Amino acid sequence: NVLLAEANIPYASVLEMSEVNNTMEHYDTVLVIGANDVVNPAAENDPESSIYGMPIIRAYKAKQVVVMKRSMGKGYSGAVNTLFDRQNCRILFGDAKSSLEEIINELKHI
Repeated sequence: NVLLAEANIPYASVLEMSEVNNTMEHYDTVLVIGANDVVNPAAENDPESSIYGMPIIRAYKAKQVVVMKRSMGKGYSGAVNTLFDRQNCRILFGDAKSSLEEIINELKHI
């Protein structure tokens, strides 16, 4: 939430993890930007994972997940993110800012 505040995102627009997790299966698409460990299902289902037991955003429950990443590098914990192997997950490689600008530009033409 600190980063969102620094980006001038109004606090009223920010939902808590528990709020989104309760309705995630109803989301058509989740866009993940700049997150790795915090959306890693291994935290819930892999007792051998270094992040097992950590609270996560359950993005994997959405119908589709698009993850913006610069590379297949691991997050801070070094844990392999099992979200990336799920059938409902797609990875968009590149700079998130320029990728989002391109997506917005294309959507304006629909």
